[in-house]
This record gives sequence, C-alpha cells and structure tokens, in this order.
Amino acid sequence: MKFLITGGAGFIGSNSADHFLRNGHQITVFDNLSRRGTEANLAWLQANHASNFTFIKGDIRDASAVESAVRGQDVVLHLAGQVAVTTSVENPRHDFEVNAQGTFNVLEACRVVAPDAVFLNASTNKVYGGMESLEIVEEEARYRYGTLPHGIPETSPLDFHSPYGCSKGAADQYVIDYARIYGLRSVSLRQSCIYGPRQFGIEDQGWVAFFVIAAVTDRPLTIFGDGKQVRDVLHISDLIRGYELAIEHIDQVKGQAFNLGGGPKNTISIWREFGSWLEKWRGRPMPITYQDWRPGDQRVFIADIRKAAAQLGWQPQIDAEKGIQQLYQWVFDNRPLFLAD
Repeated sequence: MKFLITGGAGFIGSNSADHFLRNGHQITVFDNLSRRGTEANLAWLQANHASNFTFIKGDIRDASAVESAVRGQDVVLHLAGQVAVTTSVENPRHDFEVNAQGTFNVLEACRVVAPDAVFLNASTNKVYGGMESLEIVEEEARYRYGTLPHGIPETSPLDFHSPYGCSKGAADQYVIDYARIYGLRSVSLRQSCIYGPRQFGIEDQGWVAFFVIAAVTDRPLTIFGDGKQVRDVLHISDLIRGYELAIEHIDQVKGQAFNLGGGPKNTISIWREFGSWLEKWRGRPMPITYQDWRPGDQRVFIADIRKAAAQLGWQPQIDAEKGIQQLYQWVFDNRPLFLAD
C-alpha cells in the first residue's frame, strides 16, 4: 500500500516509516524538519531504504501542499504536530494552527482527493484533562487510582486543559466526526507516553527519553513534584502494531477513539521507581533537584486499554523495564547525537 506519514521524520514517524518500508509498502514522509533530531532520523531512513521511499519537505499548515501529498495514498498516518504543553501556553496561536488547523487540512485533503484512504490520527491522553475529581491514593513510592483499577477508559469525560489540550482535542473530535458525517475511514488513537529508539526527548515531551539521555550524558535533572507521579508507558513497536491492527480493522472501528498506552501492567513512578532503574544501569547516582508541582500535572495517568484489546486484538508485549533498558542502550550507543547539544 501507499502510505503518507505526516511528521514522518519524528520519533514515531521514522520508526513507523522504517517498519512499513520493511514490510514492502511505499512510504512518503511529509515533514518540515523543525523538530530536534528529525534531520538525523531522515538521514537514517534514507541510508536504510533506497527504494519505495519519498521525502517531501512540507508543512501541514499549507493546505495545498498537504492535498498534493495526500492524493493517491491508501493510508494517511497523521503524526505531525506541536507536541509541548508549555510551548502551547507560550504561543497558543501557533499551537492552534499546527494541531487543529493542520489536522483539519489533512482531513479535508482526504475528503476531497483520497476519500477511501485509511486515516489514523495520533491523539493524546491529554484530551482527558487533569481529572482533579478522581480519588488518588498515595503509597510509599507512587500514587494510584482509588477506584479505577483498569485506568481511564475512552468513555471518560473530555476536558481540554491547556491550549495544547484544546488543539489536540479539537483535532481528535474532527477525526471522529469526519467518519460520521463524510464517511471517512478515520480513527483517533489516544497515545500515552510512547518511548523507544530514535527519540530525542525534551523536558516537556518525551520525558522517558529525556531522563535516559540525562542519565547517559550525566546531565542534572529537575523533578517537579515528589517523583511519585505514575504514568503508563508504551514501547514504539507495540504502538506500531496497534497502527497495523487499526488499519486491518478500519471498517469496523472507523469513527471511534482508542486508548493506546501501556495500561496497568506497564506503569512506573517517574522518579521513585524509574530513577532507581537509571541509577542501576549507569552504576552511580544522578544529580537531581526538586521543584514545586507544575500546574495541571496529574498524580496518575493510566490508560484503560481493554477496548483496543476487545476490538483490535491488541495488547502491549514489551515489558516497561526491558523496553526502557533497550532505549538506554540505544542512547548509550549513539552518545555523539546527544553530546553535541
């Protein structure tokens, strides 16, 4: 099949492009190369795939360029976006233009020139907001939900907290409604804490990789809050398998949203547990400081992934500690990419 991957030189995009190329598909990557690490990821793709691979330098805010790229595609994997909450607060117009209007441009292009294409949208667990009303229990090394043993389901109320939450939430709902109103084969995948090789994480996005990079390069870390915050984490290969299953079952699941996260079996507290792993792997303590909680920082987020299990036959396969240790080794083996910063 012919795939268009917007944001295809990013972490998720480059891994997805590599996977689908290795499975014999024709891949077009559409990316403006504005994110750190995208040029290195693009060079890696070009070095490893001499055929069936096309790169278009473009911006999803350019509706004409998007329409030209979408024409003739069988699958559109929409990964391009502004990804940081703090950046959205500093420049909400840019955030809106990229995430909301940019997604609208890609959807409209599909509606007009590729109405039969499969459309997968990379959404986010941030559409659920801060969830301040939930009962949270504090334990010695972590927090947990008081009454949600399986995590947050797709039926939870949406609460678009922050400009980032608003722009991604609007995109999420447009993707669902375009299936309902126009019959697009579109689905929104609400992703949680994806990690893996080729991830150039920053403090506000890709925190697992950011912590790993700090551990390998001996950089100091700031922990906001008490370090007991819990997140479910998902390896990139498990996410891509979810993409494959969504494509395979698209006519049954179009117009829906699915949580794709590590679920209750793949959770870590961001420092009390994860920090001990990092210090074990590097063989010495890490220099850290603590600061106050950031506004809206959730004590716990764990995705309820039972719907994806029931309708897609999908479950995470890679254990969190094993998968993050593989990421640690990849960063260690590629230290020059990170020492130059």
